[in-house]
Amino acid sequence: MSQPIDKKTFLSLFATVFLPMFLAAVDQTLLATATPAMVSELGDIQLSSWIAVGYMLAGAASVPIYGWLGDQYGRKRMLGIALSIFALGSLVCALAVNMPGLVAGRIIQGLGSGGLMSLSQALIGELVAPRQRARFQGYFSALFALSSIGGPVLGGVIVTYLSWQWLFWINLPLVALALFRLSRLQSSQVKSARSRIDVFGLLLFPTLMTTIIYWLSAGGHYFAWGSETSLLLLGGFVLLVVSFVWQQKRVRHSFLPLPLLVRKEIHVPLISTFLFASCLFGLVFFLPIFMQIGLGVSAARSGLLMIPLSAGIIIGSFITGKLIARSGVPKWIPVCGMSVSTLAFLTLATVDMGPNAVSAVGFLCCLGLGTVMPSTQVLIQTVAGKASLGRITSMAALSRSLGASVGTAVFGTLIYSQIPGFDASSSISTLLETPQDVVADAFQTGYLLAALFAFTCVLNAARAPLIQLDDYSWATEKSA
Repeated sequence: MSQPIDKKTFLSLFATVFLPMFLAAVDQTLLATATPAMVSELGDIQLSSWIAVGYMLAGAASVPIYGWLGDQYGRKRMLGIALSIFALGSLVCALAVNMPGLVAGRIIQGLGSGGLMSLSQALIGELVAPRQRARFQGYFSALFALSSIGGPVLGGVIVTYLSWQWLFWINLPLVALALFRLSRLQSSQVKSARSRIDVFGLLLFPTLMTTIIYWLSAGGHYFAWGSETSLLLLGGFVLLVVSFVWQQKRVRHSFLPLPLLVRKEIHVPLISTFLFASCLFGLVFFLPIFMQIGLGVSAARSGLLMIPLSAGIIIGSFITGKLIARSGVPKWIPVCGMSVSTLAFLTLATVDMGPNAVSAVGFLCCLGLGTVMPSTQVLIQTVAGKASLGRITSMAALSRSLGASVGTAVFGTLIYSQIPGFDASSSISTLLETPQDVVADAFQTGYLLAALFAFTCVLNAARAPLIQLDDYSWATEKSA
């Protein structure tokens, strides 16, 4: 049974996984404010969106592969490889002399980033007892929120005072420090007999993930949702899913943990993670637009008004970690938290408020959302056991990525469909020319959908089995 760790050991372990997780999270949004400078120097504006899309596709597609490889060949070793690939991608980006070269570097970065977050969390699950693990999940959620929202600010400062290349050069010493810290970490992973590599599964899964994420991120922008291109992509995705499930049922050593995913203790928290990410990213991406266009707030002030949202996620995560560490029962915390989020989203959808009040209600939305990641992560890791930590942690990361893509796409489609004359070819000027009350009504419809998603998360989280982490962990390890 995992032994309790003291505060000094806790901080040393967190310091080791901090950098890989920070690099993975911050690089999702770091280039948002730097893209215009890159386009100005490199040209090819039509490829600029792939600076973000290529990174996201490569990262999401590679996450489960890192999980499987980590369980087979060692999570510490695979995290070191992921960091090295991320550094190689950063070097390619920094040396890029044209947009295709920059996009290629971002794809390589994404292939590395897929393992940074999931393997770091899996290492925590390997080294820390389940109840204490909740303390780390609060830190992870806080780090994720600060990195994601602080990325554009950091990117803007670097581009203003240095150049966009330094956004990538700075990664190299950080990776070197992360590799040094990782080399000093003592892993407790027990070596097991290596399974035969599931070649076809490793090829099919990234392909189907790339297809659906590209459809979700590009739909409504590069092609209409009902277009032939959209229908072909969706049909191809369905065919790939059917082929993948058939293949995974027939192969003896599948890289996707299907026997675990069918268990209620696993798939219920993963569904909650998907719904949580849909609400969170729908809020983070569209609330600033609502404030600027629907409420007439300046861009600078809308950025300041987003700070309470970060505070909400952080506070919710830390409270959750403390409660689970004290009680050892994670079930009811996300139920209560998402109930708060549901009421807060309903308030945004039905009550006309000023910018400050909207920011305050946004804080309540994120306070509830902050309870989901720590509780679901510690639950699925405990149920899966040490042998499958990498694979099951990667499933949680994949659920977040899919939820973020679905939330952004669905909320965007719903909101913009309420704007007269707005279609896939429209620009921000169309919104600026629309009366503020029409824009406000459209966004409130989106918040109503977010409330529905949040309430669905409440009902789903209530279905999770009631598990006492200490008892479950002891039973699992004893039987092993």
